[in-house]
Amino acid sequence: MIDPTLARSIKLVAFDVDGVMTDGGIYLGDVDGRRLEFKRYEIQDGLGIYMLRLVNIPVAIVTGRVSESVRLRAQELNVDDVAQDPDGHKLAGFMKILEKRGVRPEEVAFVGDDFPDVSLLRIVGLPVAVGNAIPEVRAICRHQLVRTGGRGAVREFVEDFLKARNEWDVAWNRYVDARSRPKTDAKDEPSQ
Repeated sequence: MIDPTLARSIKLVAFDVDGVMTDGGIYLGDVDGRRLEFKRYEIQDGLGIYMLRLVNIPVAIVTGRVSESVRLRAQELNVDDVAQDPDGHKLAGFMKILEKRGVRPEEVAFVGDDFPDVSLLRIVGLPVAVGNAIPEVRAICRHQLVRTGGRGAVREFVEDFLKARNEWDVAWNRYVDARSRPKTDAKDEPSQ
C-alpha cells in the first residue's frame, strides 16, 4: 500500500521500458539491411498510463536504450517526456526532464526493475519495483508490485497510486464517461 500523503506529493510518474513496460524481451531483425527492433507492450498498462493523464499527472519514460518502438509507444500514449540514452546512462536525461518541469526528485515516482534504474530509484520520492525486479532493486524500493514487466505491472502501479491519492474512481469514470457519449473527432486522443 502506498502512503496517501506520499502519493499526493508526487508530481511526475516515470517508467523504465525493458522489464517494466515490456517483459524485457527484444525481437531484433533485418529487412533489406535495415535493423528492426520490436517490443511487446501490454494494453492494460497503456490504459493505466492514460488514466494518469486523465487526472493531470505528467508521465515520463526513461530508458537506457534507443528504440523507435519506444518513440512510437510514447507518441501513441501522449507521454509527456521521453529520455532514451544509447549507453544506459539514465540519470542525465531524467534530470533534464525534472529541470524542464520544475520538479524535484522527491516529487517523482519511478518504476524500475534492474541495475540501470538504481541511480534514479535512489533519489526519487517513490521508488517502485515490478514483480520481476532483481533483489537489489526490490531492496531499495518503497513499493513492491506483484505483476511483472510487460504483464500488467504498470497498470497495477497506476491503480495502487491513484487509489492512494483517492483519484482512481475519478480516472476510470472519466474514461468510461468519455466513451459513453457519441464519438467526436478523437484524433488527439491517445490509444492504449
